[in-house]
Amino acid sequence: MKLFIINLFTIFTFFSLGPFHLFSQGSSSILSGQDTARRPIITAVPFLLISPDSRSSAMGETGVATSPDINSAHWNNAKLSFLEKDYGFSVSYVPWLGNIVDDMSISYLSGFYKLDDIQSFGLNLKYFDLGEIQLTDNQGLSLGIENPKELSTSITYSRRLTENIGIGSSFRYIWSNLSGSISGYSDAKSGSSFSVDIGFYYKNDITINGKDATISFGSHISNIGGKITYGSVSNLDFIPINFRVGSSLKTYFDQYNSLTFALDFNKLLVPSPPIYVIDEQGDYVIDPITNKPKILKGKDPTRSVLSGIFSSFSDAPNGFREELNEITISSGLEYLYKDLLALRVGYFHENNDKGARKFITMGAGLLYNNFSVDFSYISTIEQNHPLAETMRFSVAFLFNKSDEEISDN
Repeated sequence: MKLFIINLFTIFTFFSLGPFHLFSQGSSSILSGQDTARRPIITAVPFLLISPDSRSSAMGETGVATSPDINSAHWNNAKLSFLEKDYGFSVSYVPWLGNIVDDMSISYLSGFYKLDDIQSFGLNLKYFDLGEIQLTDNQGLSLGIENPKELSTSITYSRRLTENIGIGSSFRYIWSNLSGSISGYSDAKSGSSFSVDIGFYYKNDITINGKDATISFGSHISNIGGKITYGSVSNLDFIPINFRVGSSLKTYFDQYNSLTFALDFNKLLVPSPPIYVIDEQGDYVIDPITNKPKILKGKDPTRSVLSGIFSSFSDAPNGFREELNEITISSGLEYLYKDLLALRVGYFHENNDKGARKFITMGAGLLYNNFSVDFSYISTIEQNHPLAETMRFSVAFLFNKSDEEISDN
């Protein structure tokens, strides 16, 4: 059953790569031979990293330092206390991998409430419907058709320390059921874990060539939590602990027109896959003592969570250059007219050896009083890419407490 779970990690984490090879930590199951050049990092529950909302995804998946919005908790929870409105909620929907399947989707519900001028609470729910999947065992025999599902729910607290600085923290519950309700495998079950996010946000109003501007900086570590298992406790997999850092610059041309440029960098804080010893047939050489493949370069990925986090900056088999290759780059632009119309564009880049996701993003948004609607679209560099033509839709309602007083009168 572990082999099936690993295959799902492969399909849903790095569907953009094409054929590659994987040996999962904590398991002696070998899927195939080894590709020492293309070694993306594989984790459990990768849906946690998928962009849930339209605005940030339209800006190349930037969001750690952009101006606060109702979906800020996913990108940088510290921004939540800088929202101008007092409370609100948002619903986002993503038909996922629409070029391949027609029944896979991500739904995201987000809400917040400001306690006062410096404190905010947020609630989020993310639901990943993987659609119907034909399950097979290790011999390829059918186990039936199931509908795997995953979800996470989190609560966020954000606080402004000063007029320009804010911090945030989130507590998240993660649930993943990849095997459905199949019978006959006692070790097949749903997995669950808990995680914590920590965020920092800084903004400052400046002047550039006589024009008003706002410069911002943010950092966010998400999904700091325990490993997850779908069966035996001896088979534990890291969840996608992610470090995001970036900045943005918003310039005001006049009272009606502004332009924001944002740049984010991301790195997974989990072990890099090592290079294993292989024999003449291209199979792994198994150490008879540990019953694991012998490592040629790199470090054993079977580590504790804390060890995995701190060693993730220095454990790549090919050294510092490979560590840099594990960083994804997001860049985006947002033009805003009169707080009414938003036009967005961006670019996302991932190294060829670590996932090879490269795509252009675009989108638009309309804002009117307490209501906003946003849309985003992905155009991939590679033709016939699974992510091509991915669309996201978001609707948000934001209110001030004074609005209720006015309506009551």
